[in-house]
Amino acid sequence: MNTPLIAISADFFTAFAALPRQRQSRVLDFMEKFRADPNSPGINYEKIRNAYDPNMRSVRIDDTYRGIVVRQERSGVYLLLWVDHHDRAYQWAERKRCKINPTTGSVQVFDVTEVEVEVRREVPAENLLFSGLSDEQLLKLGIPEEKLGETRAIASLDEFHSMKETFPEDAYERLEWLANGFEFQEVFELFAAEVQADAQAIDPEDFSAALSKPSSQRNFTIVDGEAELQAMMGAPLEKWRVFLHPAQREVVQRDFNGPARVTGGAGTGKTVVAMHRAKRLAGQLPKDGRILFTTFTANLAADIKSNLRKICTLEEFRSIEVTHLDAWVAKCLREAGFDCQLVYGDDLDRLWSEAIALSGEPLDYPVSFFQDEWSQVICAQEILSLKDYVSAARVGRGVRLDRRKRISLWKVFEEYRSLLVERRVRDIETAMNECRQVIAQRQGKPLYSSIIVDEGQDLSVSAYRLLRTMAGEEHKNDLFIVGDAHQRIYRHHASLSSCGINIRGRSSYLRINYRTTEEIRRWSFGLLKGLTFDNLDDGTDDGASCISLTHGTEPVVRDFPTADQEFAFVLERIQDLADQGEAIENICLVGRTNSIVQDYVRRLHSEQIRVYEIRRSKVDDRSQKGVRVATMHRVKGLEFKHVMVVAANRRIVPLQVAIEHDDQVAREAAVKAERCLLYVALTRAKETAAVTSYGGMSEFVRDLLS
Repeated sequence: MNTPLIAISADFFTAFAALPRQRQSRVLDFMEKFRADPNSPGINYEKIRNAYDPNMRSVRIDDTYRGIVVRQERSGVYLLLWVDHHDRAYQWAERKRCKINPTTGSVQVFDVTEVEVEVRREVPAENLLFSGLSDEQLLKLGIPEEKLGETRAIASLDEFHSMKETFPEDAYERLEWLANGFEFQEVFELFAAEVQADAQAIDPEDFSAALSKPSSQRNFTIVDGEAELQAMMGAPLEKWRVFLHPAQREVVQRDFNGPARVTGGAGTGKTVVAMHRAKRLAGQLPKDGRILFTTFTANLAADIKSNLRKICTLEEFRSIEVTHLDAWVAKCLREAGFDCQLVYGDDLDRLWSEAIALSGEPLDYPVSFFQDEWSQVICAQEILSLKDYVSAARVGRGVRLDRRKRISLWKVFEEYRSLLVERRVRDIETAMNECRQVIAQRQGKPLYSSIIVDEGQDLSVSAYRLLRTMAGEEHKNDLFIVGDAHQRIYRHHASLSSCGINIRGRSSYLRINYRTTEEIRRWSFGLLKGLTFDNLDDGTDDGASCISLTHGTEPVVRDFPTADQEFAFVLERIQDLADQGEAIENICLVGRTNSIVQDYVRRLHSEQIRVYEIRRSKVDDRSQKGVRVATMHRVKGLEFKHVMVVAANRRIVPLQVAIEHDDQVAREAAVKAERCLLYVALTRAKETAAVTSYGGMSEFVRDLLS
C-alpha cells in the first residue's frame, strides 16, 4: 500500500480558526491521529449522501463537529477540506466538487449547482461581463467546465465579486483580470506557466502528481510530520507561512546566478517572499554559512525577525542574522576599533550649522541643502578632494553651482569632516563608506553567503555599495532585493546598476495585492497619479498592472471644523467596529507627526480606551490589547484590518517643514515623498480605510476628490 499523503487546504485553516477554542483542541487531537494513520478504524469515514462529489466524506471530530475529507484510496491521498458543526459541514460538502482541472492539472475546489443557469433576459447577451469570451478560452484559463454556464451568466462586477467563494481561487483570479478590462491574451500570457498543460498528459485521477504543482500549492500544503503540523495549526490565520502564490513560489525557489530584484505594489507580498527566500536559503547553507536579512528601519527589522522565528526551524533561524542596516554599520565600526557614535536629526543639524559657521563662507543655503549635497554627491561618489568635487556630476540636484560656489562649499565640507573626527561621531553615509574600506582591507571571503534586502527603495547609493562589498564578488544567490519606489518615503534614491549591482535578467514583478481591497488600493494609488517612479534601477514602474482580488467599501473621507469633532467621529467609528465584534487591536490610527500621535493617545486614554503605541524598534505584539496608534513612518511594513489616517490637515499632509526647500528639485522630491507616505499609510488597511481632518483637508486628498 502507498504511504499516505495528507494535504490540508487553505479553507480548512479558515474554518478551524472560526471554531470555539475548546473545539479547536479536539480538532488538533483528531488531526494528529489522522496524520499518524488516516486508515485507522477510529477515523469513522461516512459518505455524504447528497454530495455532488462521490469522493467527499465526513470524519468524526466529536459528538457535534465533523471534518470534510476527500479520500483517494488508490493513490493514498487524503485532502482535509473543511471543519464545522455537523449540519453546516454537511451543507458545505454537498455543494462542493474537488477535482483535478484537465487543462492546468491543479487541484480545484468549487461550488457546483445542478440547476441550469437561467438566461438573463433583462441583460442583453453582449452586455454580460464575460460575453466576449468563448468556452474554449475560459477552459484554457482553467475555469472548470461545470462553471461555464454560471460564468457566462454573470451580468456585473458586483455579482461576480459576490460569487468569489464559489469559484476555485486560481480560476477566480484569472477572471478578475478579465473583468477589469484586460484582454484574454494578456491574461493567458500572465499566467502561462500555470495554465499551460505539461508536455505529458494530465491524469485527472492522480492527486499526488497534481499536488506537486505550484498552482495547487497556493491552496494546499502537504503535511510531512507532527512538528510541522503543530506549527501550522498554531496560527492558522497567518496563511502566508504555508501558502504562496505560484509567482511568489517561483521567485522563492529559483537559484539566481547573481543579484536578483523583486518589485511590486503595496500588499503584493514582497516581504513574505523575502522571508520565505531566507528560510529556503538557510536550509541549504554550506558549513559555517550565514545569511543577512536587512532593511532600513529598526521596527520593521524587529517585525521580520519575529515572523522568521515562526516559519523557520531553530537551525534555520540561527543561521539568519536580522538587523536594520544602520545597526549593522555601527557594530562593524565598533568591532573595527572606531570610537564613534552615529548621529541623526537635531544633533546632525547642529553639527552642520557649526561647520557652516566655521567655514566663514557667506553661503545662503539651508542646512538641508548641505546634508543632501553631502549624501547625494560627496558620499555617493566618494569624493575626497576639491579637485574631484569641482568636476563632479550633480545629476538630480536642482541648484546650479559654478566653480566659485563649489570651492566655498568645499570649505564647509572640510570643516564638517574635521568635526566628525574631533567629536567622534559619524553620519550614516560617512559611516557606510568607512565600513566599505574596513571590509575591503580584509580581502577575505564574503561576509555572508546571501544577503536579503527588504524595502530596498529606501536605501542610498552608499548603502548599496556597502552591501555589494559585504556580499563579495558576484556569485550564486548573493543579493536578493525587494522594494517598490511608490513606497519611497525617505530622500534616498539609488540605481542598482550604478552601485555595481547587476540585476539584468534576474528581475521579477509581483502583481496581485493580497492585503488591501481593490477599492482602497485604487483610491490610494490615485494619490500618486501623474508622478513617475523608477524600478530601483534605470527603468520605470507605473504600477498599472497590479490588482486586488478582494473587494469592499471605498475609503471614508471627512473634514471637520474642529479637532474635537474629528475625534468624536473617530471615537464613534472605533466603538462601531467594537460593537460589530472587531478586536480593537485590529484598528490603527495613523498620524503624520509624533505630536499628533501623542494627542490621540491622550484623548483615547481620557475615554478609557486602551492604547498600544507602535514605536521604533518595537514589534507590534498582537497579543497586547489596545487600539494601535502610530506615525506614518512607523506603520511601514505592517498591516491592520482597519486604518484611520487622522489630522490629515493642510500644512500637516504634506508636512510644511518637510517640503520647505529653496532647491525646486529638492522640494518636488520632498512633496513626492509626502504623497508616498500617505499612500503607504492607507495601504496598511486590509478591510476599511478612512481619512479625517479638521480645519481644512490636505491638498493631496482634496485634489483626489475633485
